[in-house]
Amino acid sequence: MAEILVNPRRAPLDAVLGIRVADLPPDERVVVRASTGDWSSSAVFLADERGVVDLTRHAPVEGDYSGVDPMGLFWSMTRTGEPSGPTLIEVVGVGKVELDRLTVPEGVRRTEVREHGLVGVLFEPDDDEVHPGVLVLGGSEGGLHELDAALLAGHGFAALAPAYFGAPGVPDDLVEIPLEHFGTALEWLGARAGRLGVVGGSRGGEAALLLGVHFPQVEAVVSVVGSGVVTQCIGPGTRLLRKLDHEAASWTWQGRPLPYLPYSIPDELRERVVSGEPVRLSLAFDFSDGIGEDAEIPVERIGGGVLLLSSGQDESWPSVALSEVAWRRLTGHGHAHRHEHVVYPEAGHLIAGPPHRPVELVVPGPGVNFSMGGTPAATAAARADAWRRTVEFLSDQLGT
Repeated sequence: MAEILVNPRRAPLDAVLGIRVADLPPDERVVVRASTGDWSSSAVFLADERGVVDLTRHAPVEGDYSGVDPMGLFWSMTRTGEPSGPTLIEVVGVGKVELDRLTVPEGVRRTEVREHGLVGVLFEPDDDEVHPGVLVLGGSEGGLHELDAALLAGHGFAALAPAYFGAPGVPDDLVEIPLEHFGTALEWLGARAGRLGVVGGSRGGEAALLLGVHFPQVEAVVSVVGSGVVTQCIGPGTRLLRKLDHEAASWTWQGRPLPYLPYSIPDELRERVVSGEPVRLSLAFDFSDGIGEDAEIPVERIGGGVLLLSSGQDESWPSVALSEVAWRRLTGHGHAHRHEHVVYPEAGHLIAGPPHRPVELVVPGPGVNFSMGGTPAATAAARADAWRRTVEFLSDQLGT
C-alpha cells in the first residue's frame, strides 16, 4: 500500500521538508496537494521505476510550480477563500498527513516589551546563555514582525521586533520617527544580549543602515530590498496619493529632520490609481536630477559588516539602485568590515523575511493594489536564499 512520508512533520516554518510517496506502481501518475484551508496548491508527479515520488529529487509534470523544489508546494499556494485550518499534505487516492509548521520554534520563549516607550516582542532561546541580539525592523506596512524575530531566535539569536509606527502606543504613520527610539530599543536589548545587529526589510532596511551609522554598538546590518538613500515619509490618510503628497521626513536625529529624496508622482502612477490597475510604486522614485548627497546614508561609518540584498524586478521601489548607493560608498571608502551586495535579477520586492511562504505579486495598499514585481518562482527562491544569507551573515558577524 502506498505511503506518504514527510520528514520532519513538526519543524520551524523556515525548515526544508522532505516529502516522499513510496510503494506506488512505477510510472503511476500522482496528484500531491498542500493546504492550510485558506491557501492551497497542487502538482502532478510520475512515480519513478522504484514506485517513489520524492519532491527533493523529482519535478512535477504539471501543477502550480515547475522544476525540482522540495518546498514548491508551499510557496506556490494561492488563496482559496476558505477558513484557515491545519497544514495538510494530501496524495489523491492515498491519504493525508498533517504537518506542524512552527511559527515559534521549540525552545524559544516570547516576551512582550512595554517599557521605556517601547512596544515590541522579544524572542530568545529558552536557556540561561547570553545570545547575540538582533533588532528586527519591518517596512512600510508598520506594526510588528514577530514571525521574523521568532524564527531568528530559533537560530540562536535574541531577536527584538519593535513597532515604530502603525501599532498602538507608537505613531500612526511613518513621519519624522526619531532614530533615538531605536536607540532605546538597542539599549534595552543590549542589556539582555551580547553583540548587536539590525535586520530590516524595505523601509526597515533603510532604517537599519541609519542605525548602523548612528549607534556604534551595532556590529552588523542586513538591509533587504532596502535603501542607501533617506526617502520621503509615508504620510497620513487612507488614500495613496494623499499619503505621498505629504512632504516631510521619515526620520529625525537629535530633533532635526533628515534630508530626503522626495517623491516624484508621474502621470502614469496617477492614472493607475484612478483606473484601479495595480500600482508600481517604483514610479514615484525619479533619479534623473540626481540624488542629493545629503540624502545619502553615510554607511561607511557603520562599525561592522553590511549585507545588502536587492531585487532586479522590484516594483515597490528601485531597491537595486537605492542599495547601489550604499554599495558605492562602502567600496569607495574601503569599508574595513565584511560587505556584500547580492542582487536577485528576476525577483520582486517580497523577498524579506522567512522562506517557504506563499508568494503574492499583487498586495493591497491604501485604496489601491500594489504590484510587487518579479515572478513567483524567482521571488520564492530569492526569499529562501536571502534568509539563508541573513542567518549566516549574522552568525558570522555576531557569533552564535
